[in-house]
Amino acid sequence: MITSDKDFGEKIYKEGRAHKGVILLRLEDERPTNKVAVLKKLLESYANKLPGEFVVVSEKQVRFARKG
Repeated sequence: MITSDKDFGEKIYKEGRAHKGVILLRLEDERPTNKVAVLKKLLESYANKLPGEFVVVSEKQVRFARKG
């Protein structure tokens, strides 16, 4: 799942809800073209590491959340 909704991200991460993988976008530029560029870069670099992970992504950083 890809979302920009911080409340949804918190519900999944902090409450430990089951998921197949979540990408939480924390972008300064929310325009669709920027979202596509950021996701393309993410997939090019981390595609094999994303399944089952909770990942927070910005234009400058990719952070894999620690598993509780």
